[in-house]
Amino acid sequence: MPKNVGVLVMEHIAVGLVENNKLLGPLNLYPDKGDSVDALQAMPAENIGDCIREQIESITKGQKVHAVGLGFPGVIRGGIIEDSPNLHQVKGFNMQGALSSRGVSAPVRIFNDADAMAAGIAATHGKLQKLIRVWTLGNGIGFGRYPWSEGVWEGGHSVVTLDPKENLCGCGGKGHLEGILGHRAMRLRFLDMEPEEVFANAGTGDARCSEFVSLAHRALAAATATSIHMDGPGQFYLTGHNAKFIDLPMLDRLFHVMVKMSPLQGSRFEVVPTSDEVGIIGAALNAERASSAA
Repeated sequence: MPKNVGVLVMEHIAVGLVENNKLLGPLNLYPDKGDSVDALQAMPAENIGDCIREQIESITKGQKVHAVGLGFPGVIRGGIIEDSPNLHQVKGFNMQGALSSRGVSAPVRIFNDADAMAAGIAATHGKLQKLIRVWTLGNGIGFGRYPWSEGVWEGGHSVVTLDPKENLCGCGGKGHLEGILGHRAMRLRFLDMEPEEVFANAGTGDARCSEFVSLAHRALAAATATSIHMDGPGQFYLTGHNAKFIDLPMLDRLFHVMVKMSPLQGSRFEVVPTSDEVGIIGAALNAERASSAA
């Protein structure tokens, strides 16, 4: 089986060597654990590209690889990061071209980070023949799909309310799912509490927090229902460090109120642990398939 490199860029850069949908050896991380989680946000686009290239060279140690897959947050098309709400400095940057021109000899393919996570979950859960969709609940909200296909897939920016006061999304849009359930948005909404405190207080009956928890679940249910009405029913996975806040029975109940046509029913939700390894495997898998098809 060919060896591929998987790269996942979220709060940090994680790189691994992959063969047959399994990691070979330890990961390379930048920044190292314990260093600033804001390091990438302050780094110019060219420097991010150089850092990714250095990590790829370090993990391969001169070995020949079939393809390099990169999972990156934002709208990705043709190797260009057309926009990335959480890493504004890379907007318009040709990351694929930068890596290819600076010493990465294997074919480079770039995907949305949530798409990489969806492929990784499919690979590690034995679901390679199934339609898989993933919500990544973190600082922003990602939406991933496997099998990968051309598209924007910025499901975290699905409009889930027409309330003009809902304007906390990092992209500046109003009524977005990310503006409700994104970590940054929750902190802006509750300046006196962290998200963990909001959900804990809702469990004790705090009216303000309980109202928000209901809103957050209805928003996620609405975005999921929109996906099903466009792409059909199937399995939805929830991952990311804020997936722990989701009450699956509540989400399932609210969701089924919104999807009533019988051919579209039958979807289900599952929370899976967050890991760099899964996203790296998925990025490598998508790159291998894209490179082989080409």
